[in-house]
Formats: sequence, structure tokens, C-alpha cells
Amino acid sequence: MGKQLLKIAVVYFLIGIAFGLYMSITHVFHLATVHVHVNLLGWMSLAIIGIMYHLYPQLAGTRCAKTHFWLHNIGLPVMMIGIALAILTSNPIFFLTATIGGVITVIGIFFFGFNVLRNLK
Repeated sequence: MGKQLLKIAVVYFLIGIAFGLYMSITHVFHLATVHVHVNLLGWMSLAIIGIMYHLYPQLAGTRCAKTHFWLHNIGLPVMMIGIALAILTSNPIFFLTATIGGVITVIGIFFFGFNVLRNLK
């Protein structure tokens, strides 16, 4: 699972960097929040978690790890798309979408935290 998370983290890194370059070229920074979240919750967090799962394989084999993996990787894209569409359209449904994606992501991260606190010896 560690290698899978590292590969996913690199995809988020490429997206975040490309997004930052786009904002720099166009001088339009309305979506900076999306850029920051992609880099922090996608690239950095998943890379660190992937390294931890690689270094401590007993963490990667748990039900908590699998739950975290899926909730994080479902919730984060939903949150990012929701934030982007909320900013661009101001439609209230997209604020709700972003919140739902955020809640899913946070629940996943709590599974990760519980897994580490319980199983890292």
C-alpha cells in the first residue's frame, strides 16, 4: 500500500505544480485554495503516509489503513472539485459538495491517526 500511496502522491504533485504554473502564467489566483489543498493533502500527506506504510508494513495491512486509503482518495477529489466549482460559480450546492468531500477526507485521516496510535510499536 505504501508504494500505491507514493504513486498517487506523485500524481497529486504533478497536478498541484501544473495548477500553480497555470495560475502564475495567467495571473489568476482565485483557485489558490485548491492548489494548496492538492499539494498539502494530496502530495505531502499521502507521500508521508506512503513512506510510513513502507517503513512500518504492520500499519499497511490493517483495516484502518484500507479504510483511510479509500476515504482519503475519494474525499479529496470530491472536495477539490467542490471548492473549485464553489469559487467559480458561487452555487451553494458546490459548497455542500466541498464540505462532504472534506468530511470524508477528515474521517479517512482519523482512521490513519488511529491506526498509527494503535499499531505503531
